[in-house]
Amino acid sequence: MGIIYVLLGIVVGLVSGWWLGEIFEKNKLKKAKDDADKILKEAKLQGEEAVRKADLDGKELLYKLRIDFDRQHAGKKEELFQLEKRLIQREENLEKRLDFIETKEQELSAREVNLKKLSQELENKNENLRQLIEEEKEKLKKISSLTQEEARELLLKRYEEELRSEKAKLIRIMEEEVKDEAEKKAKEIVSLAIQRCAVEQTTESTVSVVQLPNDEIKGRIIGREGRNIRAFEMATGVDLVIDDTPEAVNLSSFDPVRREVARISLERLIQDGRIHPARIEEIVEKTKQDFEKQLMEEGKAAAFEIGVHNLHPEIIKLLGKLRYRTSFGQNALQHSKEVAFIMGILASELELDPRLAKRAGLLHDIGKAVDHQVEGTHAQIGAELLKKYGENETVINAAEAHHEEKEFSSVYSLLALVSDAISASRPGARRETLESYIKRLRQLETIANSFQGVDKSYAISAGREIRVIIQPSKVKDEEVALLAHEVKKKIEAEMDYPGNIKITAIRETRSVDYAK
Repeated sequence: MGIIYVLLGIVVGLVSGWWLGEIFEKNKLKKAKDDADKILKEAKLQGEEAVRKADLDGKELLYKLRIDFDRQHAGKKEELFQLEKRLIQREENLEKRLDFIETKEQELSAREVNLKKLSQELENKNENLRQLIEEEKEKLKKISSLTQEEARELLLKRYEEELRSEKAKLIRIMEEEVKDEAEKKAKEIVSLAIQRCAVEQTTESTVSVVQLPNDEIKGRIIGREGRNIRAFEMATGVDLVIDDTPEAVNLSSFDPVRREVARISLERLIQDGRIHPARIEEIVEKTKQDFEKQLMEEGKAAAFEIGVHNLHPEIIKLLGKLRYRTSFGQNALQHSKEVAFIMGILASELELDPRLAKRAGLLHDIGKAVDHQVEGTHAQIGAELLKKYGENETVINAAEAHHEEKEFSSVYSLLALVSDAISASRPGARRETLESYIKRLRQLETIANSFQGVDKSYAISAGREIRVIIQPSKVKDEEVALLAHEVKKKIEAEMDYPGNIKITAIRETRSVDYAK
């Protein structure tokens, strides 16, 4: 029995151990699963956090790259914008030119139609001429039946009429020959003066552009709260314009001397690098002193080139200022020198004093050096300046009367008027915009076309001449000169233009036939 109990105890122990082992393994597996689930949750949270952080880092990097890209390409955008503006402006100019060309094409088409009409009219006149010939033949047949005395009287009467017509034509031809000879002599003198005087012309405006080494220096020019730019404008009297133009600033002023001083001062400041109010005032003052010397050198050089001596120092300085003064794009000093050359040549041809003529020509526009500072016309201002500095009365009157504001006291004043007109009106002397040039040509043609009997008119030689084609059936030969005179009067009353405009009226009848 004891053995049985022992065996039962062993069996019970084994069963209990196995059962307890199973329970322990189950608990261990459950704990392992819980630990695994916890690890998975933590890993999932860490992964989501890593993804979120990577997303934020990527967005931040993309934003920085975008800012860097915008900063690097800002200049490129500005250049493209300026280029686009220039292209648009060029396109507008091309459209205007195309419109002008289309207008001329329409005019040429209308001219072709008129030529066809004229051809038809000529054919009709040829037919009329044939009829007249037949009538003359009939008259000759009748004349053949006249007596000798009657035929002689008829022929003498016809010859007398023809001789009277020939006499009138001969008188007219002789008058024209005398007139042409006088004009030829005058043209020779004027053309000789122009040929011997070829002066380079410069074109200036009211704005000067100063190039910068880089765009960063614009901030230094402006200064803290704009103190540098205010100090510069106050010291020079010139407006300093800083805009989006890359590596450039603009200086704006109607006073060319101030503008030049400001340009030189700004370039010196940029080279020096020290830009502050005290330095600006110092540089501007030094530039003004240097510029005064430069004006004297310019004036002396002009006087020496012309051969004019013993000028007052202030007049020499005013001549130097004319180097920076323009009128219709023509440099005032070059214009004065050109007038002096022309006056000297004309005076030599007329056996006058060429030295006095050159002196009057060089100083005739001296008032333009200060006409923006003093009230009055430049002729009046110039005369007062010349009186103040003790110039000759002949020179004073030439300056005062070269625009016919005063009476001429000598032939030199008349020469000043003529030489000034030659210098101003010669081709290439002055500059006009395309719009004003086209407007003037159209206005010339409109004035000529407004008269009765005018078929067509054409402005040629850059607006220096207009040719008027007259309808022969509506205007007689003796009325042509009167029509040209009326066109001239209307042009003088309604238009403003430099120099002279030649009016050529053409009336002609053409007959064309072909020999076969």
